[in-house]
Amino acid sequence: MESKHLASLPQLGFTSSFARSLADLKAESPGPELLAGRVVFESQEHYRLATAAGELDARPAGRLRREAELPAVGDWVAFAPQVDGVVPILHVLPRRTCLSRKVAGEETREQVVAANVDSVFVVMGLDGDFNLRRLERYVVMIGASGAQPVVVLSKADLHPDPAGARLDALGAASGAPVHCVATPSGEGLEPLRAYLEEGKTVALVGSSGAGKSTLLNGLCGQEVMRTGAVRGSDDRGRHTTTHRQLVRLPGGGLLIDNPGIREIQLWAGEEDLSEAFEDLEELARSCRFRDCRHQGEPGCEVQAALADGRLDPGRFRNWLDLQKEIQHLERRRDVAASRKEDRRLGRLYKRVQAEKNSRR
Repeated sequence: MESKHLASLPQLGFTSSFARSLADLKAESPGPELLAGRVVFESQEHYRLATAAGELDARPAGRLRREAELPAVGDWVAFAPQVDGVVPILHVLPRRTCLSRKVAGEETREQVVAANVDSVFVVMGLDGDFNLRRLERYVVMIGASGAQPVVVLSKADLHPDPAGARLDALGAASGAPVHCVATPSGEGLEPLRAYLEEGKTVALVGSSGAGKSTLLNGLCGQEVMRTGAVRGSDDRGRHTTTHRQLVRLPGGGLLIDNPGIREIQLWAGEEDLSEAFEDLEELARSCRFRDCRHQGEPGCEVQAALADGRLDPGRFRNWLDLQKEIQHLERRRDVAASRKEDRRLGRLYKRVQAEKNSRR
């Protein structure tokens, strides 16, 4: 977001709830003056804030680093103004929505992809990137965030039957809207602008090479993010987006571009899975036995739907796999939370003991 696109705080998505949160912080913090800014760029703890006075470079305070509460693109933060130089980010205001995933690897920790977004565009290219099982994962991920999922099938001009692909996507998207776009010609872009009214924020997610940056440039009407060619061998892009950035569109909407997501490790709960697979949950409620595992028990409505073609076998298998994954995640999160609480109590005990010793 360039300074030439200087906007007021409401135009940047600053609502009355954020204003109240900032006022509460000011009342609780008699220290330095606090101003509001929105994170519009983040790369390796280098941040840029959009504020009422323009853009400012910023860095998180040490407390935010220690407590693993680093801001993400889209966050509203409270910072202390400086005459010059980099401003310190002192607080992250409570998030309205939070798009997260589990960090890659064995560590059980949340990675915030984007904050305070109204909708999330899941961009999938119809040139080989289209994958219904991955789409179902995205729907669970976005449902957990509180934002609205919107499926965007890019490169529709490269697919022999984009209408058929859209029908398949509708079956996997659990009621989310699905749009086909052909970015070079601009076909299909206009319906997407309805999600990008002034002050509304949309995040883009998808694989590298799916067409996210091309879509952003098409909606902006100019090249904002550099795009790269897609390798013909595997339909993968060359990772032209290497950082997260929020861009204000000419119509006033706000769009967050993200690097391509190679692996979608969920940070969600069982209720989020149930909402994304409501069709399967409804079938399961009709099974004869309440504890039916849908693996051949008598009176299983899920198996009946598989047998008569009402239920896609791939969707069923993915549902079972995601159930196991989320149950495993919740066990790991419980253990991690318990260890964190033990560490907190340990630090508290040491402080109490130190105070007692100092009085002797």
